[in-house]
This record gives sequence, structure tokens and C-alpha cells, in this order.
Amino acid sequence: MALDILRLSAFSDADQGGNPAGVWIGEIFPDDTTLQATAKEVGYSETAFAIPEGDGWRVRYFSPQAEVPFCGHATIALGAALAGRYGEGEYRLYLNNAQISVEGHRQGALTCAALQSPPTHSQPVGREVLSQTMGLFDLQAEDIDLRIPPALINGGAQHLVLALNRRETLKNMRYDFDAGRELMVREGLVTILLVFAESPRLFHTRNPFAFGGVYEDPATGAASAAFAGYLRDIGWHHGGAIDIVQGEDMGSRSRIRAEFSDVPGSSIRVSGTARAL
Repeated sequence: MALDILRLSAFSDADQGGNPAGVWIGEIFPDDTTLQATAKEVGYSETAFAIPEGDGWRVRYFSPQAEVPFCGHATIALGAALAGRYGEGEYRLYLNNAQISVEGHRQGALTCAALQSPPTHSQPVGREVLSQTMGLFDLQAEDIDLRIPPALINGGAQHLVLALNRRETLKNMRYDFDAGRELMVREGLVTILLVFAESPRLFHTRNPFAFGGVYEDPATGAASAAFAGYLRDIGWHHGGAIDIVQGEDMGSRSRIRAEFSDVPGSSIRVSGTARAL
């Protein structure tokens, strides 16, 4: 069964960069085998599949390797696709484990889109998992920015965050893909988020995504939402919003904005632009 897939790049830097995502909008989901095979054939880090349900849309996300509970950049792409097909505005989305929303508004050749993430939470990471993760990236204790302690962070999907002291360390990120996939699948980590704080409100990030069969994601809205929630948890002086530059070191510069209140666990607004591919 061949599915008609829209291809968009989400969280683009104007008309360049961003993270490609597939979007399928239909009436009834095909079987899971077809969904997984389609995502693998598309080859992007995620493809979003959506069908009407009640007053909104039932959405599922598949990477080339597995279904994932939530994907930010594919949601932004879906918001742009819904705005293009059904008109600008806000759309309610029903995920496997959460209810969220996305909105889309045309801006010339681009579409500005914003999602409201699932609730966020965080917890300390165990010593053994932290040691294995640092070993995966050949990091030493002196490489870690302890203002943002290593942690497990969640905004609809689980991630592990490591903040780095130097931009150069982030630029030089390397890891063994098979070892990374084994670690991430075993620990249920959708991505590992490596981050450098240029200022209290501007961050540079990289997101290994071996869990989904992809070495690195150029823009990761789910991890950005989880990270914003974690900054709130640790009392970071965020001023209500942060900006994230991702994908620069892999030649696909992306820009992500996260806006949030001081209410613990509350939803994060993650926004950016999307362009057709």
C-alpha cells in the first residue's frame, strides 16, 4: 500500500536547514507494518501519520526503526501541513500517551508553527548510566557544565541531557552508533541531548538519535521541550523563553524557540518555521 507522503523541513533557519519530516494525512490508519515500512522508506528521522478523531487528529510517529511516543519536529511539520490543507489555526492532537495541540500560520513561502508539549518532568540519572553515556562520547568530568547537572528529562519522550563547558567539545561530538543504539534502546532514551549554554537564553545542541536508527537529528522539538522543562526544574534564569540552535555542526542549521511559565511540569510552547521540500 503506497502512501502519499508530504515532505517538509521543520525548525528551518529561514529558507534553509531544519529537520526533514514526513507527514501523511488520511482517514484510517494502515496496519502497523505498513506504517513502519513507510517511515523506513521515507528515511527521515520521523514521519507523522494523522487521521481525524473527534474534534481533532489522532497522531502516531514512526522513525525508520520504531514507533516513538512524541516527535516535536514532525509535529511542527504536521501543523504546517494541516494549515496548508485545512486553513490556519490551532488543531488538537491525540497522541499515544498525551493530548497536545499545534497551530500553523502562513508566512510567505514558510509556515510558522507552534506546538504545546505534553507535561514535563525530570529526575537524576543513575551513576552507571551516566558513566556509560559519558564513555560513549569520550567525555571526562571536567567537560561537564555542572550548572546544568546531567539528568533524565521528559516532555513526552525520555531523553538524557549532558551540558558541556565548551562549544568546541560539542562541535567535536562523535560516538559509536551500534553502542549508542544499544544503550539508548536499553534505557528507553529517545535521544541523548548534548548542550552548550552560550548565554542564559541561547543554547547550542546536538541530538544523537540512534534509538530511531539515525546518527543525529538536526532539530529535535521533543528534546527541546524536555530541556526547557528541566531548566525550569533547576531554577535556571530563563526569563520565560529560550532559543536553541541545532544542526549547525552537521550542515543543517535549525532554530527552535521554547516559551514557558514557572508552573512546575506545565506544557512548553515550542515554535519555529517549516518549509516544503
